[in-house]
Amino acid sequence: MKNYMKKTITAFFLLLLIAVLPVTTRAEDQKPAAPAQKPAVTQAAPAAAPEQKPEEDKVTGEIALSVQSAYIWRGYEQTRDSVVVQPAATVSYKGFSVNFWGNLDTKPYSSTDAKYAAKHTETDYTISYSKKFGIVQITPGYIYYALGAPYTGATAPLDSQELFLSVGLDTILSPTVTVYKEIDHYHQWYFLLGFSQTFELNKVFSLKLAASASYLLSSDETTYAKYNSDSVAKTDKYNNFHDGTVTVSLPIAVYKTLSVTPTVSYVFPLCNDARYEMRAYGKRGVTSPSDRDSAYLYGGITLSYTF
Repeated sequence: MKNYMKKTITAFFLLLLIAVLPVTTRAEDQKPAAPAQKPAVTQAAPAAAPEQKPEEDKVTGEIALSVQSAYIWRGYEQTRDSVVVQPAATVSYKGFSVNFWGNLDTKPYSSTDAKYAAKHTETDYTISYSKKFGIVQITPGYIYYALGAPYTGATAPLDSQELFLSVGLDTILSPTVTVYKEIDHYHQWYFLLGFSQTFELNKVFSLKLAASASYLLSSDETTYAKYNSDSVAKTDKYNNFHDGTVTVSLPIAVYKTLSVTPTVSYVFPLCNDARYEMRAYGKRGVTSPSDRDSAYLYGGITLSYTF
């Protein structure tokens, strides 16, 4: 059933991608043509200028390849002492977007120092639609997380599915609130508040600062439990602030459609409940889970091509 679901979802996205390719640009990037100016009053009105046709819609997109020193997802350590390679591709048309994202762990972690070959551990499929209303942009969407085993021979975790709704403001700091609801196996709500600002230093270099804070509301203590100070699961559901992230990046315009972006991120718990839980999911091989890390500093570089 699980493999059938993966194949069905993948086929759906591929069909959608094929459907949008012959056509063209995001709805939020389209601007109506400015109204024609009225001619000055003269003795004889000039002949009307031919009506201009609106610009054709265009398919837009991005292909990117990121190499990072770690993979941290929502405060959870997914890799340790391993470089990860993360390819991604996005195609957009009239507000609709389809995204594919993957993660390759080049050195899967083992608490016993066992050696494992590089492993593709995750492929995410996202479909969304964005619409602007003045300075407000609303984006509902769906994500399918196809999760693989962390190393060869291990058991793969159950796949995950989420619905999300994002509301952003096209203003200073670009504030955005996104709500994620897991609808498959893991039964939780994840609320994310984000801010970002880009400063253009010159025609080539920019500086981008971003920060986010989250809240995790679990509806199932077996998948998202509350942990005590020893990072041992309790019978309560997690319900508190979770992880925060601060990111500094330096986008470099190599060409009109090609850019290279070095990035450094710091992820940290926003409360003690988050600290205890993030330690429990950490990958550092120690006797007590409470000795694991709960904050992570990592970085990397992303090469992206837009069209």
